[in-house]
Amino acid sequence: MSALSDDRKDISGGVHAAQRHDSAHKHVAGWAEYIDDIIEPTGTLHAYLGLSTCANGAITAMDLDAVRVAPGVVGVLTAADVPGVNDISPGHKDDEPIFAEGRSVFYGQPLFAVVAETREAARRAAHLAKITYAEEPFDVDVAAARASGGRVVTEGMTMRRGDVPGALAAAEHRVKGSVTIGGQDHFYLEGQIAMATPGEDDEVTVYSSTQHPSEIQHMVGHALGVPSNAVNVIVRRMGGGFGGKETQGNIFACVAAIAAKRFGRTVKIRPDRDDDMIATGKRHDFVVDYEVGFDGAGRISAVDAVYAARCGYSADLSGPVTDRALFHADNAYYYPNVHLKSEPLRTNTVSNTAFRGFGGPQGMVACERWIEDIAYTLGMDPLDVRKANFYGDGGRDVTPYYQTVEDNIIGRVVEELEASSDYRKRRDEVVSFNRSSKVLKRGIALTPVKFGISFTMTAFNQAGALVHVYKDGSVHLNHGGTEMGQGVYVKVAQVLADEFQIDLGKVKITATTTGKVPNTSATAASSGSDLNGMAAANAAGQIKARLVAFAAEKYGVPEDAVVFEPNCVLVGNQRFDWAEFINEAYLARVQLSAAGFYKTPDIHWDRAAGKGKPFFYFAYGAACSEVVVDTLTGEYMVERVDILHDVGRSLNPAIDMGQIEGGFIQGMGWLTTEELWWDEKGQLRTHAPSTYKIPLASDVPKVFKVKLAEWSENKAPTIRRSKAVGEPPFMLAISVLEALSMAAASVADYKVPPRMDAPATPERVLMTIERLKREAAGQ
Repeated sequence: MSALSDDRKDISGGVHAAQRHDSAHKHVAGWAEYIDDIIEPTGTLHAYLGLSTCANGAITAMDLDAVRVAPGVVGVLTAADVPGVNDISPGHKDDEPIFAEGRSVFYGQPLFAVVAETREAARRAAHLAKITYAEEPFDVDVAAARASGGRVVTEGMTMRRGDVPGALAAAEHRVKGSVTIGGQDHFYLEGQIAMATPGEDDEVTVYSSTQHPSEIQHMVGHALGVPSNAVNVIVRRMGGGFGGKETQGNIFACVAAIAAKRFGRTVKIRPDRDDDMIATGKRHDFVVDYEVGFDGAGRISAVDAVYAARCGYSADLSGPVTDRALFHADNAYYYPNVHLKSEPLRTNTVSNTAFRGFGGPQGMVACERWIEDIAYTLGMDPLDVRKANFYGDGGRDVTPYYQTVEDNIIGRVVEELEASSDYRKRRDEVVSFNRSSKVLKRGIALTPVKFGISFTMTAFNQAGALVHVYKDGSVHLNHGGTEMGQGVYVKVAQVLADEFQIDLGKVKITATTTGKVPNTSATAASSGSDLNGMAAANAAGQIKARLVAFAAEKYGVPEDAVVFEPNCVLVGNQRFDWAEFINEAYLARVQLSAAGFYKTPDIHWDRAAGKGKPFFYFAYGAACSEVVVDTLTGEYMVERVDILHDVGRSLNPAIDMGQIEGGFIQGMGWLTTEELWWDEKGQLRTHAPSTYKIPLASDVPKVFKVKLAEWSENKAPTIRRSKAVGEPPFMLAISVLEALSMAAASVADYKVPPRMDAPATPERVLMTIERLKREAAGQ
């Protein structure tokens, strides 16, 4: 206990303060422990997958004798060796086997697994299999799938409002077109990996690089034929995920667990990068066909669009991904009359899956395409068309899915960025430069982002946390969020420190485990900090309520006279050191542990009707990008990028800035250099760093200015009025694609809509330029 004084300092590391990532120093020094760094128990075995070399066909023979007798091999697992259910499909649709049975439906499908004394022995043995197929025709893209009848992997969705045919017929102007949007590999630094250790009876412990520990728990349980309480999944950190570890880790965890229980030894599985890219899903490719009506001022009166996606051979998450594309087909724009339809098409390729933005980026690219078409058709600055169509008042505030946009700040965000980036002046300079430059052409674009935050599957919007306060005052934190480098651990720890008013150093961040917090949702949909931060705050609130009641009773003061101050507790006119106060509470047998819980309020969604309030709130942002293009080669440079982004009251500005910068660069890679390519056999050929180009340090814009909208405060009652930051910045990179389009359009004096598809590789930029020259010449 101490006397009252006024020289107390604030806590160190609370919310709204820039704080380094809890593992940043470990990442740099190489001390951060990933699954492949864990010391292997004596006798650890290693598994490796045997993959198909047929895009579609019956398996007529599978001779694994040479595999079984290869040096170091302990055994081979096939579908017949799965003790439970041979299925790892999300939602248990029974359409995604662990090991294929009877036929191969994509080139690279897992057929068996080798288990050996060393990883190298297993890897070499996997290539000794002799498998024959009765090959059949296959479909690898949207056009082929449509030509074969347009089979879908799951039911599509439709959103409809108003009289679209009537509005199109009455429109002053109409444009009709199609845009192709490429996929993307997650290219996480740490590849897929799992390690399983058998326990007593039916128990197994699984270390998995996953964004969804509870799904891994359920999948392993089903594969082994045991209940979830027999499976404990542990995740300390991932070396990147981006959605690629939401469902795609299922097969690796299941194979490791099946082998561990079969052979009674720890088993680890880690594929090479090539096999990882071949056998795991990616961002969905889309082809969007559209028709839009508008007036002479560029204001849209009607939109009719079909979003077709390459989904792969099974459903995976294609339903919700294609749904979310429709949810973001409006971006920041109001459509008086609208009809949107999704086509999740079945193809003979690996099943595509979650990827940062989860369909939202594809939805936005398409809508920015028709904004661009309108602008070039009317001879307007695309920014003016965008501003003319922003959500606003007077009835222009209802989305195609009937949710009212209640917190619309996109106008202010865009106006501030327009001014701070000198957009108008620079655009005039770009146009002037292009008139006098024969070879090099410049382009500039300012694009907005409005992104809905919440899982559209309402049940996923829940989270739990477990908080222990030990009698020395130290605090133990566990929650359902997983750390993939995005900083969710430190953010939630900051929330807890702020709740107790203690220094961040007193809070121990611990690995996510299904044995402590059950039934967790995936760390996805930009909801990790929102959900888990609230759950941790709820747990802290329970403990604080007990502490207040204890202090009020013991010291005879009203409960409102018990105040948590920086690293101490004020009880009436007495101030107690935090650790001293907690020890007193322990001696008085106060419960110092709590399980917190949170569920997002006021959200609902009726998919069949296409109506509801699927999002708790929207995050906003805008980016202005300038590029220079060599019209002889199609090569280009991103010269400058200015970003203003809305994160509400930032929990941690340093982490949020990193997410904005990283998200933008990853989005830029998707729209410019990252291209997936399948050959005539249905084999993915871009399956290594040598053939698949992610952005390098040299691709970062020469001038890169990123600023938070510090005036923003979330109107929704989120954790400390912050907003999600994981996914929304990704779509700011659409400004780069639009700037490249402007540079290309300059060769036709901006009179022909450029319609450049993505990714805008140098080859595609060059082909667009040559096409525009021909169209301008009337050829």
